[in-house]
Amino acid sequence: MSCVRKVLVDIAKKNTMMRKLFRWIKRLEESISYKKYYYRYKVNNKVVFFETFNGRNYGCSPKAIYEKMIEMDAFKDYKFVWSFLDLGNHEIKKDERLILVKHNSRDYFKYLSISKYWIVNSILEESIKKKKTQVYVQCWHGTPLKRLRYDIEVEGSVMNTISEIRKRNDIDAVRFDYFLSPSKFCTKVFTSAFNLVKLGKKDILIEKGYPRNDSLFHYTEREVLNLKKKFGIKKNKKVILYAPTFRDNQHTSGVGYTYELGIDFEQLQKKFGKEYIILFRTHYFVAKQLDLRKYNGFVIDVSLVDDVNELYIVSDIIMTDYSSVFFDFANLKRPMLFYMYDLDLYKGQLRDFYIDLEELPGPIAQTQEELENALEHIDEVSKKYKEKYKLFNQKYNYLDDGNASERVIQEIFNL
Repeated sequence: MSCVRKVLVDIAKKNTMMRKLFRWIKRLEESISYKKYYYRYKVNNKVVFFETFNGRNYGCSPKAIYEKMIEMDAFKDYKFVWSFLDLGNHEIKKDERLILVKHNSRDYFKYLSISKYWIVNSILEESIKKKKTQVYVQCWHGTPLKRLRYDIEVEGSVMNTISEIRKRNDIDAVRFDYFLSPSKFCTKVFTSAFNLVKLGKKDILIEKGYPRNDSLFHYTEREVLNLKKKFGIKKNKKVILYAPTFRDNQHTSGVGYTYELGIDFEQLQKKFGKEYIILFRTHYFVAKQLDLRKYNGFVIDVSLVDDVNELYIVSDIIMTDYSSVFFDFANLKRPMLFYMYDLDLYKGQLRDFYIDLEELPGPIAQTQEELENALEHIDEVSKKYKEKYKLFNQKYNYLDDGNASERVIQEIFNL
């Protein structure tokens, strides 16, 4: 980030009016730039645009839908466009109909303007204007524990007020034509959080299960062995996936969102290093900011792995805080631990939660000592939470069965 931009970010963090002005100018410039593509290219009904986390990954529901579509005869004469920040860093399934474009390049804007369908799992830039004949499919990226958008009621973010969050939501959500939901719970939450009723979008939810979880029902032991080799996991080690979320209040000018390590890896290594290895996956906002070299051989940084499902299927235990990863991981019916060392702060001053934490199918540890104790007695913990785990899946994952992609495709494309 340039020195000038760092100064502007500092100003924006301290002055809401200046931040709104900067963003308005940026949005205006980008909108003017996009118009030349908007008017120049006509929509092609057989072109589908895919993007995950603004071009960062090849994964989530867009990946599952794409890989199902290229197998189906109904799409043999379609073109499939994938957008990435780094074109050469993804193990995308090859196909002669595939077109790769660099995020925010000329081709990116060209194909956004041409594509009949946009299938994404995060926010598209405000400047991207959708044509009347285009179809925007918002897949989102998980069942939420922490509150989203219109449901946030505390001013915890250093970069956005509640009113800014809500305004940004409406600019995005008014463009939605479909919104994927894996459960009745999510349908209710998404309707509220994305302000769908007031935006006239209450009927856009496709409640068919999460395509992103299909692969959790179809993996083989051979795949598991290959993935362990890929990640450098020794055969004699049990695997803990540690996947915490980012904090809205941790932001550094010139860097962006940051993450303060709230766990003592050195102590865990001393106690569990002979038996376990930790796969550490941070939120994509902070994925490049941690130096874990001092824990080499015990902690493996997997923050930049494209598809988190690969990490799920090689892990014996998941450990998280407020990330939605545990909803998906629950499909595997493996033990989970919740390390919420800043629970009171997060609940009271940042996001708060949609569900009663009593529903969680695993223990909550608020100190390193409690975490170590739960891990030391993980077999007893699993037995203790067996019934709660069953009820959890019946409420949140009852539609996940390995075939959600096909059901979603049939709905969107009227097959």
